[in-house]
Amino acid sequence: MTITRGYSDTREGQLHYRRSGNAGGVPLVLLHQTASSSQSFESLMRLLADRFTVIAFDTPGFGQSFDPPAVPDIDYLNRALLDAMDYLGISQCHLFGHHTGACLGVEMAVRYPARLASLTLSGPLPMTVEQQNQYHSSISSAFLPELTGEYLLETWRFLASHGAARRLEVIHRELLDHVRAWRTRAMTYDLVWFQDFAGYLAQVPCPLLLMCSDDDLLWPFFSRAQEIRPDAQVVVMHGASNFAADYQPDLVAKALLTFIGSIRSG
Repeated sequence: MTITRGYSDTREGQLHYRRSGNAGGVPLVLLHQTASSSQSFESLMRLLADRFTVIAFDTPGFGQSFDPPAVPDIDYLNRALLDAMDYLGISQCHLFGHHTGACLGVEMAVRYPARLASLTLSGPLPMTVEQQNQYHSSISSAFLPELTGEYLLETWRFLASHGAARRLEVIHRELLDHVRAWRTRAMTYDLVWFQDFAGYLAQVPCPLLLMCSDDDLLWPFFSRAQEIRPDAQVVVMHGASNFAADYQPDLVAKALLTFIGSIRSG
């Protein structure tokens, strides 16, 4: 199945997207982690294209989307995404958010409930204040460009330590995405780590699927997410690390098809 690419206009600039399928009905929107891009979803998109119209956006400051001078809050990112959806004629969608994408999704579901038919959170992160401070201090710093080029190796090592080195094509792609997004990476992480994710999660009004791999960076928070939302459907993966859509796209696709199928038949 061919994946096409294009741009949506927003009030701040243009958002780049990838699109596959033309199945009609409510489309499926995919939101990536920091500092990836929509390219990370291509394997998953091909598996879902015969059942959905699938749209994967590059969020502001990532991939080939516009660079914001600042990212004041998560709602700024969501407003740009909603503008892009409006441009494409998407009034409502099923939303899949991975890591940072989950942070955007959980807040979008509460602030703009009419826009989501369902929400899938891959790697939810309902942290305590202590955990937020810990992750902020260990992961938020940017790898700033320098004439020695050492930041390139530092970025490679960071990605390798978080599971990207299992496939050369994955770590190479992620290196390019991270280097491109060096300005926005730290700004977005600052928002992610201090979001009241647990508070938003408790209020999500639409059908909810929680997913995580047992070797994901955010696995330590998965049990708390289930405690907050015992009504959610749950899928646990094994060995997918932080790149489930690359390493186990078939399992992610199956989970989405089962979950959304249960909504359609309910």
